[in-house]
Amino acid sequence: MARKFFVGGNFKMNGSKASITKIVEDLNAAELPSDVEVVVAPPSLYITLTKELLTNPLVKVAAQNSFPKASGAYTGEIAAPQIKDAGADWVILGHSERRTIIKETDEFIAEKTVHALESGLGVILCIGELLEERDTGKTLVVCNRQLDAVVDKVKDWSNIVIAYEPVWAIGTGLAATPEDAQATHSAIRKYLAEKLGEDQASKIRILYGGSVNGKNAPSFSACPDIDGYLVGGASLKPEFIDIIKSRE
Repeated sequence: MARKFFVGGNFKMNGSKASITKIVEDLNAAELPSDVEVVVAPPSLYITLTKELLTNPLVKVAAQNSFPKASGAYTGEIAAPQIKDAGADWVILGHSERRTIIKETDEFIAEKTVHALESGLGVILCIGELLEERDTGKTLVVCNRQLDAVVDKVKDWSNIVIAYEPVWAIGTGLAATPEDAQATHSAIRKYLAEKLGEDQASKIRILYGGSVNGKNAPSFSACPDIDGYLVGGASLKPEFIDIIKSRE
């Protein structure tokens, strides 16, 4: 069975009521391909607004983070059941900005993944290496370590989408070549096959993230192990729709 192409838009800490309303209105008006799953992740303050404004049934909503408890004295955190209650279906976990800036560990991200799945959310699980790790040939060592923490706790990956995001390419304007990205995605899938079995690994969608834009997206779309994109800055721009249509 072919893996359904997946395009996620991570707004990060950007946007206002006005700008997010415009983005959603553009998505509502667009003729999006029915064979692409689209998910947008606004800041948590705007999840409900985004959900209420969306009329295009092809577009779902994600949160950018969640905490591994359903409720409690965790000031400033957002719980997976609250995300569901607000109308979102997905959550982004393990993004490099949370790994490096907030110092989230592989183990903590795995705990959050378990709780999000148990709460009925799909998880966009981000992995990826720093520039110095890439330069020293440790790309797969890092990616495999990040995956292992989740593999140890989760055996059913049917509601997990992996986003491979080389940290050196996020927001820098740099992007891996399609050939390099395909090679890494293929190696990740091979590693998952060793850990989870060939059948499950063949069904897991692996997205590419790292300065994806309307111009370079088509060059990645033809790669057999690249099943879509997790888009950052370009998801705030009209070219996001071009990225969604990049396989046409």
